[in-house]
Amino acid sequence: MGSAASIDLSPPRLLAESLTACGLDPLAPRVRDYEEAQAYARHLATSHYENFHVGTWLFPKAAREHAYNVYAYCRWSDDLADETGDRERSLALLAWWREELEACFAGEPRHPVFVALRRSIEVCELEAKPFHDLLDAFVQDQRVFRYPTFAELLDYCRRSADPVGRIVLALLGHRDERRRLLSDATCTGLQLANFWQDVENDLRRGRIYLPLEDMARFGVNEEDLAMPEANEAVRELLRFEVERAREFFARGLELVGLVAGRARFDIDLFNRGGIAILDAIAAQGFDVLRRRPRITKGRKIGLLLGALARGLVTRSGR
Repeated sequence: MGSAASIDLSPPRLLAESLTACGLDPLAPRVRDYEEAQAYARHLATSHYENFHVGTWLFPKAAREHAYNVYAYCRWSDDLADETGDRERSLALLAWWREELEACFAGEPRHPVFVALRRSIEVCELEAKPFHDLLDAFVQDQRVFRYPTFAELLDYCRRSADPVGRIVLALLGHRDERRRLLSDATCTGLQLANFWQDVENDLRRGRIYLPLEDMARFGVNEEDLAMPEANEAVRELLRFEVERAREFFARGLELVGLVAGRARFDIDLFNRGGIAILDAIAAQGFDVLRRRPRITKGRKIGLLLGALARGLVTRSGR
C-alpha cells in the first residue's frame, strides 16, 4: 500500500483512497527511497489528465526529473484545493500539506512527493517562498470568490501563477530579478487568458475573476454572465480584458532571448499559446458564454513548429 507504483492516480480516488496510502494517515508506510518517489512524480506528471506543461520533451534533459518533482507538488496542491467538493475539508488538507512542505524544507520529507522534491531543493537550490505562495493562492481560492479591482486580481496571480515560472527559472539556474519579472509577465498573462476563457465554468463554481470595477465600468452584472450568450456589454468587457492580457505576453516574450537551449522553445510556447487563447476568444466575437474558446490541434502544431523555427533562426544568427 505504501508503494508509489501501487497508487491509483485518477482524481476521484486520489482523494478518496490514495491520501491514506500516500501519508495522510500518520500510521501509513512512508516512501523514503528517492528512486521510488521520483518514479511516482514522473508518472503523475506524464499521465495526469491536466498538465502544467513542465517536464515536456522540450525541457532540458538535465532538469527534467526536477520538473516532474515540482509538477507533482503543484498537482497535489491543486487537487487538495479543488477535488474534495468541500471547502473546509480542502482548507484542512492544505494546512496538512503545508506542514509536509515545511518538513521537507527542514530536511525531513515524509510524503512521496516531498521525498522526490527534497532532492530537487538540494540540487537546484530552490527557495521555499514560491511553494508557500502557491499554497496561499489555493487557500485563497477557498475563501475569496470575487475581486473588486484589477490590482487585487494581479496580487492573486502573483501567488497563483508567478511562483511556477520562478521555480522553473530556478531549475534552469536563473535567479536574477530581470528574468523573474519577465517570467511573471508570462505567467500572469497565462492566468488571465485562462480566466477570460473560463468565465462560464468559473461562474458555475461560484467564482468570478472579472474585476468588479471593470464589470461596473461596462455595465455588466452577474446575471449577464449567467446568460447562455454574451450580450454586447459582456463582449466589450471581454474585449477590454483580452487586450490588457496581451500586454503581459508582449513583455514576457523578451525572456525567450535570455535563456539557453531547448528551454527557449517552452517559454516561446507559453507566450504564444496564451496569445492563441486570446485570439480564439476574439475569433468568436468575445462571447465566452456560448462556448468555451479552444485552440485547435492544428493551431497547437503550428505553435510548436513556429517555436522550433524561431529557435533555429536564433541559433543560426549567433
